[in-house]
Amino acid sequence: MSQRLIQSQEQKLVQQQRLTQQQMLQVKLLEMPLAELEESVRTELDDNPALEALPNEEAPDYEAADMAADPTEGDGLDDYEREERQDALDAALQRLGGDDEMPEPTSYGGQGTQNADYEEITYGNTTSFYDTLRQQMAETELTDEEREVMEYLIGSLDSDGLLRKNLGDLSDELAVQYYINVSEEEIGKVLRVLQGFDPAGIGARSLQECLLLQIDRREPSTLHTMMKRVISECFDDFMNNRWSRIAKQLDMSDEAIAIVRQEILKLNPKPGSSLGETEGRSIQQITPDFIVDTADDGTVTFTITRGHVPDLFVSPEFADLVDEYQRNRDNMNRQQKEALLYAREKVERAKGYIEAVKQRRRTLYATMKAIIDMQKKYFQDGDESDLQPMVLKDIAERTGLDISTVSRVCNAKYAQTRWGTFRLRHFFNEGVRTGDGVATSIRLLKSTLQDIVKGEDKHRPMNDDELAAEMKRRGYPIARRTVSKYRLQLGIPSARLRRE
Repeated sequence: MSQRLIQSQEQKLVQQQRLTQQQMLQVKLLEMPLAELEESVRTELDDNPALEALPNEEAPDYEAADMAADPTEGDGLDDYEREERQDALDAALQRLGGDDEMPEPTSYGGQGTQNADYEEITYGNTTSFYDTLRQQMAETELTDEEREVMEYLIGSLDSDGLLRKNLGDLSDELAVQYYINVSEEEIGKVLRVLQGFDPAGIGARSLQECLLLQIDRREPSTLHTMMKRVISECFDDFMNNRWSRIAKQLDMSDEAIAIVRQEILKLNPKPGSSLGETEGRSIQQITPDFIVDTADDGTVTFTITRGHVPDLFVSPEFADLVDEYQRNRDNMNRQQKEALLYAREKVERAKGYIEAVKQRRRTLYATMKAIIDMQKKYFQDGDESDLQPMVLKDIAERTGLDISTVSRVCNAKYAQTRWGTFRLRHFFNEGVRTGDGVATSIRLLKSTLQDIVKGEDKHRPMNDDELAAEMKRRGYPIARRTVSKYRLQLGIPSARLRRE
């Protein structure tokens, strides 16, 4: 049976929700951390002559309590700045007047921010892991060939600073890819130079070698010798936390082995982490978006960090021009009408940007206030076990905002508190329902579990069943598998590895 393709038209009524250009701008600004907002404001001021700002020295410090203030009030420009703005306006209108085409609508400028994970963006110093080691290499006497080998070794390091390729593979790679014929012995000689760089332990080929390199940097002493013997002669027992066997094998007293253990635990198993990531990013410099202050009487207040974001307002020249043209629009020629459209578009864009900045402040204020209301006890004493179960939906219900809006506020935003600087996500805390049906904070459960392990008999540590029974005795009846999951998340070894 033959089939035919038939084209037909039909009308259909479909209800769709679309974001307006103003809503998209508000969403974009809401997602931005403070440093990126500052850049967006600077870009918008450069792109839109109808948008002006108070000089920084005249702009008042912004606080949450002043959110009702109208940043469009006032002028604040000196004669020179006003003349510059007027010249730019005259030039723009002159160019526009000689053109027969209508100006194309201008989309909102600012920072071209994509919906990305802002925690991966680094602000401030961006000296990379590689650059730090290369700086030390430049201060070292090497031949040209040794320098090329050193460069390749640095590029072969893992993110923790260890070298996990064997010298034979490195020799083959250098010969095939870079036509550098060097033996394993020659590579080993360059590697030993690299291992002398800071921090201690860099370039080690195993955890054992990494620890030994750090120990060798210490001043010779009896403690230095004992630490080296533990790592070199009893490394397997060390990795399995069998300190009683180590003490017996090395003929050390309990007091001596305790001191050695304490000193070894101060060593860094990942020396590369102290130099930042190897992918060209360094430790992130954080600018808090909120400053939370806790008074001695328990009163919690907060302010929104203003940074270098000035008060914005619409240029009086453009506003007056639009008003004048609106009054005389019936008597305008073509060039004057085009000038009116240009000025009006710039003014509307400036008003929209100003309103988006205001809306961002209002949304940040409402969200942070709701977080403090729910987690007030934590802000008062700084005890993480006091963080109540709280998810995005709870804040959305308290503020009347959409969950997606709350999520955007909490993305890449930081709050400086009396107890440290944290992401807003830090204050959110999932809860689980225990046997009595009451939602209990997961952090509280983990904190209790840590306290139990900390206070247990180290010669007879509790297994997961015993930990679950102790949790139930303290009022937190959770299953053994839940205890096991939290123990692993906290990095607590099993009972056998905790035994001393």
